[in-house]
Amino acid sequence: MRAAALIIPLLLLLAACKDEPDFDTRYDKAAKEIDARAKAMDADIAEAEKAAAAASDLPDTAPPSTAAASSGE
Repeated sequence: MRAAALIIPLLLLLAACKDEPDFDTRYDKAAKEIDARAKAMDADIAEAEKAAAAASDLPDTAPPSTAAASSGE
């Protein structure tokens, strides 16, 4: 009975322990995440540049008025 009380928790601990991924697996996962983020950033930048180019087609300021010059009085 006493031996079973010690063995059962040890077996549960062993079953709960999982092998951690090795360096190569973690590296590959991180590289894929970085690549996905970089592609998303590139898409955002391209969209912002496209919007800026479309906005630059519009005149920035109103044309100058053609009011008569002041006489200085």
